[in-house]
Amino acid sequence: MKTAPREIATPCPQMSLKVPEGMTQVEFFNSPANLKNLAEENGLFRTPEDLLLYRKLVGHSVEFDTSIILDSSRRILDPLGRPVRRDQMKRQEKKVWSKMTQIICDYMFEKYPDPAEHLILCGEASLDSTWPLNKPGVPSIRMIHNHFMVFPMAQLREAGEADANNPNLTDSGHNTLFLRQLSEAYGKFLEVLDLQILKLLPTEEASLKLTGYPQGLPCWEVVGGAERLKDQYFWYEYEQVLRGFLDFYRTFFSMVATGEVRVPDNTNFANQIDDVLLGNQRFVRVARDLREKVIQDPQFANDIRWRPAYKQILFRDDKGRLVVTISQNSVGNAITELLGIVVKRKVDSEAYAAVEEGLVSRLLEVRERLQAANLGESLSSPCWPNGAFHPCR
Repeated sequence: MKTAPREIATPCPQMSLKVPEGMTQVEFFNSPANLKNLAEENGLFRTPEDLLLYRKLVGHSVEFDTSIILDSSRRILDPLGRPVRRDQMKRQEKKVWSKMTQIICDYMFEKYPDPAEHLILCGEASLDSTWPLNKPGVPSIRMIHNHFMVFPMAQLREAGEADANNPNLTDSGHNTLFLRQLSEAYGKFLEVLDLQILKLLPTEEASLKLTGYPQGLPCWEVVGGAERLKDQYFWYEYEQVLRGFLDFYRTFFSMVATGEVRVPDNTNFANQIDDVLLGNQRFVRVARDLREKVIQDPQFANDIRWRPAYKQILFRDDKGRLVVTISQNSVGNAITELLGIVVKRKVDSEAYAAVEEGLVSRLLEVRERLQAANLGESLSSPCWPNGAFHPCR
């Protein structure tokens, strides 16, 4: 079978949003009222730290699809002031976040044990405050977000090939920058991280045979597999990967913004920046070339993410290994597209109703595990008023 990105269609119901007159949907999505509605209509579980597990009504997969957000909307009314990255979370928030992630991942690995049958993905993203409110593709909730999903491999094998030039697959043109021009510098910089549990893999070895993705990104195998997710040191290393990415991104775009070749303030690995990045003539030249393009091309300048935004994913590869990778998060692209999967949502209430009970039942099963771990409280919604599925449309 040809290696190529795949495009699948996922049914979803017609959403009934009550957006005030004169207000756009994007503006409404970022209001506390939307977050309140999200919890009431699709909320599954909430912790005392305001970590909210909810059903993705317009999701990527109807096999298994759920998300956790740090719902700080009731405490922080300014959407630009909410935590959007793991390094901005408090210690207790990160501890519970990691525990919930481990429990949900354990459920997925137990429910779907065969990598030949199902692709498992856990993706953490900064739904970032640097996106303009009126930008197409703006994140619907400005806060940190973790997404858990499962795709049947049969569905992906039967899917048609996606357009390799799809702007979402090409990260609005930004992955070309990292893949073709900065990949070597990016890999060398992240090699300096002192990691014991995460073992660096050749990118081509970690890529999925079906799609050929992820492309050009550093990948690490989780040595010891799923059991390592119970180890707090794994989560420390997972965060070190993020900190390395943030330093790389800040250094590069600081040079683009100012033209100055220097170590930015408040970095995590200042010595490595000085040695590995600022001493790399290609790295410096690409930043200067991009700076000139920003000056000359207003449309390109409008798409630049000046502050670091990321997607960090944990996925099971063809050999059953757990693999970690991280990429910049640019306008429009979804977390599945790091693995070469383009999801087209199709409003089809009848098709969604046919699979909804199975999907929700699995989400309620995973919620029981979070409840058993005494991490928070279960939430009721019109579709699961008493802890069991009830058709609400």
